[in-house]
Amino acid sequence: SAMLAGCRRALPAALCRALRARAAGQGCRAVSTSWCPVGAAFDAKQQQQLRGSAASGETGLFGVPELSCPEGFQEAQDKALQESEQLVQEACSTPPGPETVMIFDQLSDGLCRVADLADFVKIAHPDFAFREAAEEACRNIGTVVEKLNTDVELCQSLRRLLADEIVMSSLDPETRRVAELFMFDFEISGIHLDEEKRKKAVNLNVRILDLCNEFLTGTHLPNKIDKHVLPEHIRYNFTAEGNYLQVAGLHADCPDDLVREAAYKIFLYPNAEQLSRLEELLASRNSLAQLVGYDTFAHRALQGTMAKNPETVRQFLEKLSDQLSKRTQKDFEMMTKMKMKLNPQNSKLMPWDHPYYSGVLRAERYNIDPGLYCPFFSLGACMEGLNSLFSQLLGISLYAEQTQRGEVWSEDVRKLAVVHETEGLLGYIYCDFFQRPDKPHQDCHFTVRGGRLRENGEYQLPVVVLMLSLPHSTRGAPTLLSPGMMENLFHEMGHAMHSMLGRTRYQHVTGTRCPTDFAEVPSILMEYFANDYRVVNQFARHYKTGQPLPKNMVSRLCESKKVCAAADMQLQVFYAALDQIYHGKHPLKKSTTEILKETQEKFYGLPYVPNTAWQLRFSHLVGYGAKYYSYLMSRAVASMVWKQCFAQDPFDRAMGERYRREMLAHGGGKEPILMVQGMLQKSPSVEDFVDALVSDLDHDFETFIMDS
Repeated sequence: SAMLAGCRRALPAALCRALRARAAGQGCRAVSTSWCPVGAAFDAKQQQQLRGSAASGETGLFGVPELSCPEGFQEAQDKALQESEQLVQEACSTPPGPETVMIFDQLSDGLCRVADLADFVKIAHPDFAFREAAEEACRNIGTVVEKLNTDVELCQSLRRLLADEIVMSSLDPETRRVAELFMFDFEISGIHLDEEKRKKAVNLNVRILDLCNEFLTGTHLPNKIDKHVLPEHIRYNFTAEGNYLQVAGLHADCPDDLVREAAYKIFLYPNAEQLSRLEELLASRNSLAQLVGYDTFAHRALQGTMAKNPETVRQFLEKLSDQLSKRTQKDFEMMTKMKMKLNPQNSKLMPWDHPYYSGVLRAERYNIDPGLYCPFFSLGACMEGLNSLFSQLLGISLYAEQTQRGEVWSEDVRKLAVVHETEGLLGYIYCDFFQRPDKPHQDCHFTVRGGRLRENGEYQLPVVVLMLSLPHSTRGAPTLLSPGMMENLFHEMGHAMHSMLGRTRYQHVTGTRCPTDFAEVPSILMEYFANDYRVVNQFARHYKTGQPLPKNMVSRLCESKKVCAAADMQLQVFYAALDQIYHGKHPLKKSTTEILKETQEKFYGLPYVPNTAWQLRFSHLVGYGAKYYSYLMSRAVASMVWKQCFAQDPFDRAMGERYRREMLAHGGGKEPILMVQGMLQKSPSVEDFVDALVSDLDHDFETFIMDS
């Protein structure tokens, strides 16, 4: 939401568009001698050599010289703030024209370069002093952004441009869109309102930020219960604390039905403080949206997205739910049968049963043992697989590059140079792939520096980090990935390629800085490649024998994912619908818990359990308010792109180029639905989206293509 690109907080912000979600490039550069093949770089044997020569010079994090120590954040921040003051002066004194947009983008870039980097360091750096300094920098830049968002004079300079029809019509579409995006961000801060209302908007923004943080903390807090309430034989599943037991999660995979039931009822027992936080958060978001001119918070959140408005999202979810209902019923019946078999006394299917019994059915039908797959997926092999796929589809290669001392935050981080066969170096990916104490478990992609065309005509190369939590290699074996880890690696690499190839003129819309419901398309599309035998067969080799992964093992894995997939998708539809209603028309007709019960009955089908309030654990309401549907819609688009463009031949270079040109190259600089149209060569309807998702549940598309 904002001026601050990577800033994941809902800053009342106006200059960096961002999805939660930098070395200087010299344009086209010759192949470096310090590059080595990507597969080898992730092999245990190579690590020593790569590290040994790291003494070739000293620098700071990501090659930013100031950041060789925590105190450097203060320096980087001060420099950015000085530059921003100059740019604000410049913006205010420049006559309306394309220069205005350039200056705004420079302003955004200067602040984002520090904020995005700090956003990553504050959660990932092993050294507390670095984390603390980064946290402080984020806060300080956030404060400056809030000031800029309410700087009337700064806003006037942009408004003069937008009001000048002659100049506007002379701008190219990307520049026009970026100008409008900056303006849209200003308006969220209520800059167009009178003094009193503007103050109110600023206060609401601050309050929402605090509520978001408090609510988020509350979603993870364990619940305590007197241990005598629980039967003795299940107490050992929970952490004891004196006479109390702590329940910190749903224990969804526990084979004992009673443990899952107890965990569900205790963990989801409503907490009065958390409930009032949620109510105030929803009401404040609604007030802010109405104050700045929108009907509801959802209307404001969906501006500029693929869906465009709440009505389209509602249709999408309702039609999807209708199409799923028969299949979901079948899934629930299968789970019920399985529960009868395993627990005849108590065989009614309940919400705490769904994840467990779908797992049991999957295991019974396909018996997929990840241990049988891991030996074929060594990290080196998977990286070579990605390298080979990108080189066939896009003419791009990944090379491991030596890092200087001080450039990375942990010695097992690898730096990849992304190189195009004719265009040269496109950017850098830092791979932070291995487990370490205190490292967040979330797999994610961070933009550390966005690409943009600099004033001197050079291109500022994008820099991103991919973070996974893979096991370390052992003496006898390299790092081995389970099928799920392999798919995640492909998914995150999809985001990284979007960042490398979204080579926009403006940093504000670079790479993954695009609408939320489009942002997951490139990453989910990569999952389709990861599940295709023709792709897997190029790299999956047993690390000891070199034997390829048998084809039937790949098809069984793909088919096993379809077990209960309708019920799983139905659950996502329920969450997305709940999110829309909470951010729809206010005051809400009923309490958030009554709405939960109603929505669950309509969009899910398993009974609501009295005295539970799942919505108080719905942490995505913070980062994805009114946008939880995004994942389903992105999956629908990815599915259509796969079937139409890549299912026949996943290595088709012409299609790869079309994909780059139509979908990746624009970042967020073009309306998302236009990018999808360019790729599919037609404008998809809501029905097309629904059909794409539902048809994925049926037969095995790949086998179908190959058999025909």
